[in-house]
Amino acid sequence: MKNKLKIIGLMSGTSLDGLDIANVCFTFNTNNIKFELLNYETVSYSDSILSKLKVKNNLSLPEMLILDKEIGVFFGDKVNDFIEKNGIEKNEIDAIASHGQTILHQPENGFTFQIGCGSTISYKTGITVINDFRTRDVIVGGQGAPLVPIGDFNLFSEFADSFLNIGGFTNISFKQNNDIIAFDISPGNLPLNILANKLGYDYDSNGDFARKGNVINDLLDRLNSITYYNTEGPKSLGTEWLDSEFIPIIEEYESIFDAMRTITEHIAFQIALILKKERIKSIYITGGGAKNTFLIERISHYYDGEIIIPTKEIIDFKEAIVFAFLGARYLRNEPTTIASVTGAKQDICSGVLHIPGF
Repeated sequence: MKNKLKIIGLMSGTSLDGLDIANVCFTFNTNNIKFELLNYETVSYSDSILSKLKVKNNLSLPEMLILDKEIGVFFGDKVNDFIEKNGIEKNEIDAIASHGQTILHQPENGFTFQIGCGSTISYKTGITVINDFRTRDVIVGGQGAPLVPIGDFNLFSEFADSFLNIGGFTNISFKQNNDIIAFDISPGNLPLNILANKLGYDYDSNGDFARKGNVINDLLDRLNSITYYNTEGPKSLGTEWLDSEFIPIIEEYESIFDAMRTITEHIAFQIALILKKERIKSIYITGGGAKNTFLIERISHYYDGEIIIPTKEIIDFKEAIVFAFLGARYLRNEPTTIASVTGAKQDICSGVLHIPGF
């Protein structure tokens, strides 16, 4: 079993803000695990792919499968560019670990689907690929999510008691009686991005648009009353839930600034509710939402514990680093899921291996 592994991690989240690529070296010692972030880059999706992902719920099955291969080609080409740009020797890379782009997530129905064909990536790059990290967990009764907590507590545990990622959705991980607990708290950037798009922007930089608005108390009450928040974990959110349970409520209100202000308040309130309930003393925040200064201010308004915002590199690439870590664990035949997090019957080594074969 190799104690030193170089893995390229690929992460593409529900916010659709691009493909994060991280070249990471892991050293597995007896008592600890060290990592070094060697190279990193975020690559925007092509307009063609982005336009299809934005209407993914309307795609037919053949269209989804075509997009699966199209994204696989895109990932493979961008990894090749990344390798060439950074002067990386391909034979030094043990594997590419790819999260893929979630297009369907219905663990209650026994499946989750992340597109970005692993065989295509492997063929294009000539490098072994590990992807589809979620499916086996769903098969054994889990949510298939969150997967990042195993990285949180192996790679970043010295920094805080708990970890919050604010991406398309917000998810948290913390320890409870020596068990790692994690779940999706609420929407994150996704509904804010949808409203920012209506103003002609990709996202609300620093929360400036939300800051201009006023809280709509009726809307805030309705959002806080959504059934999901009273459901015990393990639990996870997907865009299907957002489209059916969250967005229809927002669409009833005309003022975009006021809606953004109210959603920001809602997210901050739900996050703080969990932090206070679990008596969490410090929180390490990553993901695009960590750069939303207004959202962080509103979390601070409700929560008086320590908020830690790491370096920009960790904010932007922590999930790509963690998926690289999952790839390393897969190659070492170690669990990549935590049953107490996902609700599966057991911890398992989940993923699918694609070997170039030439």
